[in-house]
Amino acid sequence: MEFTAKAQFTRVSPQKARLVLDLIKGKRVENALTTLQFTKKRIAPTIFALLRSAVDNATYLRDEKGLDLDVDNLFVKRAIANDGPRMKRVRPAPMGRAYHYQRRISHLEIVLEEKGSAKKEALATVVGEEDAAAPASKTKSKTKKAAVAKKKTSKAVKK
Repeated sequence: MEFTAKAQFTRVSPQKARLVLDLIKGKRVENALTTLQFTKKRIAPTIFALLRSAVDNATYLRDEKGLDLDVDNLFVKRAIANDGPRMKRVRPAPMGRAYHYQRRISHLEIVLEEKGSAKKEALATVVGEEDAAAPASKTKSKTKKAAVAKKKTSKAVKK
């Protein structure tokens, strides 16, 4: 299961935010938090707070929904910095002219996932399929096998 946290309209360019987000992608949450504490970029404390928020979201959902979740196994699955709206500004220039520039804004998103949760979900679907297949009658399975055999022979004939 994925746990997300978003910070919108952050006053930093997405390019600068991506530099820090790339440092934590794929890392365990504990290592990512440590990395952010010692990163000397202006956006690092904001991303640190966002990551803590994602962890808090995971623990809240675990407590409320009774999920079997180990917070120590969480890792940063995705860390994205997208463009937000740009603020257009004007700076005075010599001889009565004006220089136009843009202040960039970012929308940040962090997605956490538990290590091995994909295996758990795959196992749950396999178990679910076995349970669904158990009450099926033998005649249905025989007809399916016959249809598959027919397809194989027709393919062999076409070649």
